[in-house]
Formats: sequence, C-alpha cells, structure tokens
Amino acid sequence: MNGQVRANIRPGLEVDIVLKQDQPTGKLTRGIVKDLLTNSPKHPHGIKVRLTSGQVGRVQMIIQ
Repeated sequence: MNGQVRANIRPGLEVDIVLKQDQPTGKLTRGIVKDLLTNSPKHPHGIKVRLTSGQVGRVQMIIQ
C-alpha cells in the first residue's frame, strides 16, 4: 500500500521506512508506527513517522 497518503497510515501499522541517513542507498527499516509527523494529506517522498523504536523516517511501504 502507498506510503505517500496520510489516510493510509495510522499508529500500530507495520511499515518499511527510509531513515534520513539511508536516503542515498534506499535501505529500508521495518517497524511499528507510533506517531505521524507529516500533517499534509499527501507527500511525494512518503509520510514522515516515528516508530515505536524511536526511529524517524518516511514510509515507503505499508506491510499487509
């Protein structure tokens, strides 16, 4: 599912995010959404979230 639409993402979902330092390589980090940090309804690079681990990044994929 698309990580660029805020309505698709809610706390408790398992997602793959790209951390700021991993943007050049595209390395993904998997975790559970704790907070949504992007306020706009859409973002071309993915909605920014904080995981339960404390890591912050942009959602690339929502795990079904």
